[in-house]
Amino acid sequence: MTQVSEGARPERLTTVRLVLRRIVAADVTPMIELHADPDATRHRPEGASTPENSRQLFSSWLDHWAEFGFGYWAIEVTGAVELAGFGGLQLAYGDDGPYLNVFYRLFPRFWGRGYAPEMVTSAVEWGRGVLPHLPIMIITPTSNVAAQRVAEKLAFAKVREAHFQGALSCFFRLPG
Repeated sequence: MTQVSEGARPERLTTVRLVLRRIVAADVTPMIELHADPDATRHRPEGASTPENSRQLFSSWLDHWAEFGFGYWAIEVTGAVELAGFGGLQLAYGDDGPYLNVFYRLFPRFWGRGYAPEMVTSAVEWGRGVLPHLPIMIITPTSNVAAQRVAEKLAFAKVREAHFQGALSCFFRLPG
C-alpha cells in the first residue's frame, strides 16, 4: 500500500533549520525560477526548463500528493523569506519494483550550508517510519559529485551505475 493515511501525511516537517511543507499552487513561480537557473539544473540531463515544462512538472508533483498523500516539499530555511528549493520523496518504479525516490534541488545561493543532507535525513526518517517496506533510493548523474557526497554521507550504498533519464547515473540505496 502506497497511499498514506491522512494522519501520517507529511504536510509539514521541521528540522533544526528547515521547514519542509507540502507544496501549494503558488509555489509554481519559484519552481519555474529554480528550473530555469542554469547553475541549479547543471546536472539535470535535460538542463534548464521552459516555464511550460516546469508548470507540467510541478503539476505532476501536485498530482503525486493528491494520489499518494506525500511527495516533494517546498524547503524553507527558518526565518528566511524566500524558498531554498524543493525536495522530498516520491513513489517511483524501477526494474526491481517500487521505491521511494529522493529528490532535492536548491537555489545556488543556498548551496554549501548542509541543507540537502538535513532535508534528506528528515525525508528518510519519515519514509522509513510510514512506508518501511519500500527501498529508498538516490539516483544522480555521475557528474553530480556533490549529490554523491550527500548520499555517501547519509550511508546510502552505491549499488550500480546505469543510464537513467538520459544520463549515466549512480544508483544509491539506503541499506535496511
